[in-house]
Amino acid sequence: MAKTLDIVPVSEWGFFTLPRPMVIAGPCSAESQEQVLETAAGLAAFGIHVFRAGIWKPRTHPGSFEGVGTPGLKWLQQVKRDYGMKVATEVAGDKHVFECIKYGVDMVWLGARTTANPFLVQEIADALSDTDIPVLVKNPVNPDLDLWIGALERLNRAGVKKLGVIHRGFSSSEKMAYRNDPLWKIAIELRTRYPELPFFADPSHMGGSRDYLQEISQRAMDLGLDGLMIESHCNPSAALSDASQQLTPKALQHMLESIVVRDNDSDSREYREGIDQLRAQIDIIDENLLYAFNTRMGISRKIGQYKKDHNIAILQTSRWDSILEKMKEKARQSGLSEEFIETVFTAIHEESVRIQNDVLER
Repeated sequence: MAKTLDIVPVSEWGFFTLPRPMVIAGPCSAESQEQVLETAAGLAAFGIHVFRAGIWKPRTHPGSFEGVGTPGLKWLQQVKRDYGMKVATEVAGDKHVFECIKYGVDMVWLGARTTANPFLVQEIADALSDTDIPVLVKNPVNPDLDLWIGALERLNRAGVKKLGVIHRGFSSSEKMAYRNDPLWKIAIELRTRYPELPFFADPSHMGGSRDYLQEISQRAMDLGLDGLMIESHCNPSAALSDASQQLTPKALQHMLESIVVRDNDSDSREYREGIDQLRAQIDIIDENLLYAFNTRMGISRKIGQYKKDHNIAILQTSRWDSILEKMKEKARQSGLSEEFIETVFTAIHEESVRIQNDVLER
């Protein structure tokens, strides 16, 4: 059971115009005063209220552009003065937090590399303990839901109550079109456990290319996420970091206007009656699935006893491989996802092995 988080609703932050989507936009990196102000002007012109810009940039290789550092915070101050926008940047340690407080930054976020390091998260949490600054937490680099939740818990225990999350996808060694694997199921799991958390998607880092920003943004809205953090640059082709995934403010406006935002729920009587009937059918199927699983595991116990009586090893790898391939082929024929079927049957197989192990140990 998920632990509860003591958080302030995003509607009380005074940052966003509701309803969905809430949008945070701005360049990957603050590069110059002119670039920051020109981008902010373009975004403010069509109603973006929260401006983001990277001040310190964690780069994989030394020698890459690693941000302008503290001087860039003065440019964010000017964005606040000139355009009335809230400003946000990424922090990766307590020194960053102290500088942000000094220069009046309104909101900070933790990047994927930082979220993966509990020591850094605790350092940042302690630095934020006496502030009222909203904090967004990106998912860790690897698909570790507990690590993501742990970061939220550390911040909350330190007194940070204006908390939210950003789903930016997970690093993967597999070849794919996107820069990072969306693994939406992990985002859905976190959303299910903590429905009160403001939940943003980061299509820029997930896609890694402006070609994918609209489809990822639409997917996030279809899943009922609350907002988007998108990188926007006044001249993307000249950007010093992540040029391929940034949009001009005008292009971002057109993209946002093309996204269909679906309601999270409806009070329509017709909708409620129709959806309740369909859900009742699913409830019956779920009960049948539980009965089938229970019956199957009962047979697994008998198989375990049979193997014990005849001194046979539990794992029969060749048989399992054959079964899995057969199920995946049937999935293809039925129009089901092979990944889904593999996940389900692998879980069933692991539980069967556990039950047979229990029999042998007895």
